[in-house]
Formats: sequence, structure tokens, C-alpha cells
Amino acid sequence: MGLPLERVPDEALLSGLATGDPEIAVAFVRRFQRSVYGVAVAVVGDPRLAEDVAQQTFERAWRHAQVYDGRRGSVRAWLTAIAHNLAIDAVRARRAVPVAPEDLETLVGIVSETPERHALADDAAERVRRAVAALPREQARALVMAGIYGMTAREVAAFEGIPLGTAKTRIRAGTIKVRALLEREETR
Repeated sequence: MGLPLERVPDEALLSGLATGDPEIAVAFVRRFQRSVYGVAVAVVGDPRLAEDVAQQTFERAWRHAQVYDGRRGSVRAWLTAIAHNLAIDAVRARRAVPVAPEDLETLVGIVSETPERHALADDAAERVRRAVAALPREQARALVMAGIYGMTAREVAAFEGIPLGTAKTRIRAGTIKVRALLEREETR
């Protein structure tokens, strides 16, 4: 390519990945491995499973590099979207963990809800859903990724293809607005 691989633009590196060149593949993985692994571990919460998801992500990128469309977003956003989707699939496919019979009674007590507790939880969840829905879309997305998926601001930035400062601003502004909306509802 003429340039050192560290300086090659993301799109050119992705195109090179499709050729099957092992040197380019290594450079591609090194460039994006932290972002991909970060998204995967944030979603699955298991470092070993996140490594598997990251590996599948790079394999999928290699197989589908030719269909990447730069008009739809950055290579990093495309790649982290693949990682996010694969991580969600992995969580869904995860089998239930067997529980020792002596621990079962404790677990049943934890998950058992009285009708009153269930109604209160439903009401609180509905109020939060309404507050998040009232946010501008980009703030709502950032807040949900941080608050629900447990992603860091850096991971949100990578996933959205935005600067870290913008991700932090969206999360903070969204949090402040949701808190204000919930407080306003409580005072009514």
C-alpha cells in the first residue's frame, strides 16, 4: 500500500483485509481489537465469551468486507455494530447455569415478587421509559448504552463513531434530563 499499515486509513485497511493478506489482517485486528472487545465484554459481561465474540466479529468483517458501505458510517461503527449484534446473540444463546439445590430456595426468594412490588417496579420502569423516550434520540441511545448495557463512555463513542467528549456529553445531558423529568413527576 506504500504507507506503513499504522497510517493506512480504516477503509483502505478493510479493503486490504478482504484480500486475505495476513499482515493487513493483523494490522486491522490490532487497530480495532480494543473497541470490539470493549463492546463485547460490556454486553456479555464475561471476558472469555467476549473474546469469542471478538474473534467472530473479525471473522465476519473479513468475510463481508466487500459489502461495507462508507456512506452508512465509519469502519469502527460498522465493526462495533457487528460485535454488538454478535454479543447479543451470544447472551441469548447462553445456557442456563445449573444451581445447587441448597441455593435454590434463596434464589426463589430473591426473584419472587409480591403483587405490590411488581406493580411499583412496573410503574417505576414505565416512568423511566417515558423519560428516556422524551430525550433527543442521540442522548437516549447513549444513555441506554451506558445505563442498560453498562458500556463506558469510550465504548459508546466507539460504537456510535463519535468523539469521546461527545459521548460523555450525551450521557451526562441525558442523565440530567431524565433525573429532572422523574423529579418533576414525583412532585405532581
